[in-house]
Amino acid sequence: MYHILKRSISTTAASFGKHNFRKFLLYNKRGTRIFKKLRAANPELYPDMPIDKRGVRDTGVTHDGKYVEIAEKIPEIIVPNLEGCKFKPYVSYRAPDVVQSEFTSQDLFNAVYAQKVIDDFKESKLNEDGSPKEPSEEELLNSDEAWNRARKTGSDIF
Repeated sequence: MYHILKRSISTTAASFGKHNFRKFLLYNKRGTRIFKKLRAANPELYPDMPIDKRGVRDTGVTHDGKYVEIAEKIPEIIVPNLEGCKFKPYVSYRAPDVVQSEFTSQDLFNAVYAQKVIDDFKESKLNEDGSPKEPSEEELLNSDEAWNRARKTGSDIF
């Protein structure tokens, strides 16, 4: 039997089993669950161990060493009730493109008030100044009430 000798060059130093773990960023991977709970409860005892949150934002702030939840920072998911909905949960790629012009204030007036104004005019239910004798609930709103109603949860803005 012949042994073939070959030379090789190593570019790293021999570590002899010693590893420098500070250069390997292993966030939230080292330690037992008990250690992680201790770290979360007392971060001042382990200041050199950063906690990687992986892009998740906090829902509170730390104030005087205590964590305080802020209700406005907790995301609220509003899901409509789709029971009895006849539509499918997807749109086919073969569906035709819908081209629609911008919805203007004139379009809004035509959709909501135009028919009532025409009916009131035909039935002589208008005052001398053109205001209706029997106004609907929407016609009685002032600008602040209409603004608040438009920005309420469930309106088309959200």
